Amino acid sequence: MRIDLHTHSWVSDGTEAPAALVAAAAAQGVQIVATTDHDQTAGWGESRDAAAEHGIGWVGGMEVTCRVPASGKSVHMLCYLHDPTSPDLLAGLTRLRVDRETRAQRIVERLAQDFAITWDHVLGMTQEGSTVGRPHIADALVDLGIVPTRSDAFTDLLSPRNKYYVGTPALDPVDAVRLIHSAGGVAVMAHPAASKRGRVVDREEMLAVVEAGLDGVEVHHRDNSEQGRADLLALASERDLIVTGSSDYHGRGKPNRLGEHTTAPDQLARIIRKAESLSSRTGSARELPYAGFGLEDLTAS
Repeated sequence: MRIDLHTHSWVSDGTEAPAALVAAAAAQGVQIVATTDHDQTAGWGESRDAAAEHGIGWVGGMEVTCRVPASGKSVHMLCYLHDPTSPDLLAGLTRLRVDRETRAQRIVERLAQDFAITWDHVLGMTQEGSTVGRPHIADALVDLGIVPTRSDAFTDLLSPRNKYYVGTPALDPVDAVRLIHSAGGVAVMAHPAASKRGRVVDREEMLAVVEAGLDGVEVHHRDNSEQGRADLLALASERDLIVTGSSDYHGRGKPNRLGEHTTAPDQLARIIRKAESLSSRTGSARELPYAGFGLEDLTAS
């Protein structure tokens, strides 16, 4: 069973509508796909309906922007099967989205000192309801002919090493885990050994998040180094963490392809059971946001 638990639509920084993303996943032979846009869940309804239309399974998720306070290292926290109406989590995410847009405006102001780019042009790269971020700035730079591709924009003008860069607003990953759990969600750290992206969290920083209740780690990801994957698998075995794999698909402009890395069925079953346990513990019985398959399908695989 091919399960891809990390994808992005144009609700955040992908290039395709949620329905188009799901259709593409089905065409690639993905049998269960998760929608995990940054810091919001506005694409859930459309992607869930599309999954039903194409006869594949769907999982509701999100990717929360985090940063280790002491070192400043960027961390992304995947959140699965949470209650999207949770007041505490919503408050934290609303602050992130507002701060993210302010950050994007500051980056554009810096770029505009040297290039013919405007905020209106960047807004033209977004869809209604999208949170404006660096990917949309990258798309504007491509559209203006300043860089050839979105990936080139990220490795050059939008890189943290460049003078145009402005730091990302983010939650402490320890706080993020607690907020996710309070919303009945399961917390899985995304690509924690992605050395291609910059500094990675070290063992001490990782253990602090594990002690806070981290449920799993995304091991099978194109940006995790070979040694990093081995270290993550050892940690997962040592601390009984869920292990996931995924594409981190964004559509055009990035090399990631749907289903290029996948999650084992028994690990998705663990995510569902953990969410059931959290919902039971909080006394908030609710239908978990997944569809098109059941636990029996995962355990039979």
